[in-house]
Amino acid sequence: MQTNLADFIKDTPQGREADAILRKCVHCGFCTATCPTYQLLGDELDGPRGRIYLMKQVLEGAPATAKTQLHLDRCLTCRSCETTCPSGVHYTRLLDIGRRVVESRVRRGPADTFARAALRKIITTPLVFDALVRTGELMRPLLPQKLKHKLPPQIRPAKPFPQSAHARQMLVLGGCVQPALSPATNAAAARVLDRLDISLVAAERAGCCGAVSYHLSAEDEARDFMRRNIDAWWPHIEAGAEALVITASGCGTMVEDYGHHLARDPDYAEKAARVSELTKDISEVVLAEASRLTALIPAPSPLPPRKVAFHPPCTLQHGLKIRGEIETLLLSLGVDLVPVRDAHLCCGSAGTYSILHPELAGQLRENKIAALTQGAPDEIVTANIGCQTHLQGATDRPVRHWIELVDDLLG
Repeated sequence: MQTNLADFIKDTPQGREADAILRKCVHCGFCTATCPTYQLLGDELDGPRGRIYLMKQVLEGAPATAKTQLHLDRCLTCRSCETTCPSGVHYTRLLDIGRRVVESRVRRGPADTFARAALRKIITTPLVFDALVRTGELMRPLLPQKLKHKLPPQIRPAKPFPQSAHARQMLVLGGCVQPALSPATNAAAARVLDRLDISLVAAERAGCCGAVSYHLSAEDEARDFMRRNIDAWWPHIEAGAEALVITASGCGTMVEDYGHHLARDPDYAEKAARVSELTKDISEVVLAEASRLTALIPAPSPLPPRKVAFHPPCTLQHGLKIRGEIETLLLSLGVDLVPVRDAHLCCGSAGTYSILHPELAGQLRENKIAALTQGAPDEIVTANIGCQTHLQGATDRPVRHWIELVDDLLG
């Protein structure tokens, strides 16, 4: 694609990055075939290729409009287009730049501005979010149906964390909403790794990974979260922690990119790059020990295994590029996995997307639940807290993190 970026951006680091990305695009349109919003709306401007044209126009000096902002807002940032693209277009990086420019030029309405600010404040403050969840549980019978569906029908309590200390130690990210909505997840991860002679350590003062703020165009705030986390993790890294384990693939995708987001920060660039190198999804750690884990599974029960459907989050398969490995691991552990069609498509959660775009998110969720339940599974497992809670709001079947299933299998 030929480009002629405007003077305001062409000689900046962001402009040079955007120019290189735009020049890779060959207009082939393969991306539209796997774009969830294009499939729903059938509008070229609600697919990756159309959004690329919109961003190109703005970066070349055309005025940004509310319509431009709407089409960019509708993008789920699922990155399915990146997996599909034969030319290696890094669409997400271009979208970050395009959204930033449009945000600086198009004023949002008061309601939209307030909603985005409130989400950033509530979600990224665990004490506030936890208090709201607890209040919601108490008031559940009185809540309107839309709010009721945002809460899990029952928050599973965490099993005890292991007390043993092993020579091998890894850090674990608590995150902002997972401790309140699914406390069993990190406890299960710690218990599974304990069986593999690995201790998980949660660093004090580490919190939100920054993804919520970043995707709501508060990039400076997001980088402050990144720096705070690096400061919390760094003493443990210097003491020999061999990895930073993350049980929410959405957070993992963000933390793996810390090196990119802080590359021009003279005080944090080197540390951020090191954190990115150490970041691992829990599946990567478990898969490296798969043979040992299989040997720990007790003899098969005479009862038939529970049928399970696995939902691979977009951040897992398109962001972290982990595709098929968890399914293979679960099969090796004796889990009866049912086939799921269109596994590459987004469920509609996408961080705060399901709150800001409930109609589109609801349609995507209906499609995903239909695909996941077609094989009549007893339960659904996934790898990201956002997908977990979003899907649970539309089905009576239990939805939980796959590591909790593995913990149960170990007994």
